[in-house]
Amino acid sequence: RGCRGGAWQEGARWRDGAARSARVWDVLRRWRDGTRDAPAVAGGSPAAMIRFFLLQNRQGKTRLSKWYVAVEEAEKRKIEGEVHRIVTTRDGKYTNFVEFKTHKLVYRRYAGLFFTLCVDVSDNELAYLEAIHLFVELLDRYFGNVCELDLVFNFQKVYQILDEYVMAGEVMETSQQVVLDRMHEVEKIP
Repeated sequence: RGCRGGAWQEGARWRDGAARSARVWDVLRRWRDGTRDAPAVAGGSPAAMIRFFLLQNRQGKTRLSKWYVAVEEAEKRKIEGEVHRIVTTRDGKYTNFVEFKTHKLVYRRYAGLFFTLCVDVSDNELAYLEAIHLFVELLDRYFGNVCELDLVFNFQKVYQILDEYVMAGEVMETSQQVVLDRMHEVEKIP
C-alpha cells in the first residue's frame, strides 16, 4: 500500500513482460507441435487465428499481404482477387463481415483502402474489427496522418508494425505505446 513507483512499477512491468513472453512461447510451442487449433485453456474455445491479412485499394492493388497459413502463390492471387471483389461490391448498409469459403472475412474501409482479415467462422467479428482499427491507429501514429503512399514507400516498416502486433496469426500486443516504442528502438539500431 505504501509503495509508490519504483519497485512496484518495475515489478508490474516485469510481470506484464513475463506474461506476454509466456503467451508468445505458448503460441510458438503450439505452432511447432502442430496443435494450433487446440483449446487455449482446458474447456475453452479454440484459439482464435487470423488466416491472412490483406490491405487493398479500391482498384484492387494489394498493398499488404500477410499469410499465416501455407497457400500456393497462384492460390493467393486468386483469393486476393475474390476478396477484393467481395468487399468492394458489398453495400455499405450490410455488416463488415461475410462468410468466405469455410472461413469469415472481417473488413473495414478507411478512405480508399480496405483492411481485410480472414478468420475462423466461430471467431468474434467485433474483436477483429477492433484489431483492424488498432492497426490503423498504429499506422497513423507512426507515420503521422498515414496515406497510401506511406504504405507503398515504407512497406518494410508496415510489415514490421504488423509483425509486432500479430504473431503466427494471433494478436500478441494490443498496447499502441509498446509497439511504437519497439519500432523506435529498432530504428536506433545502426
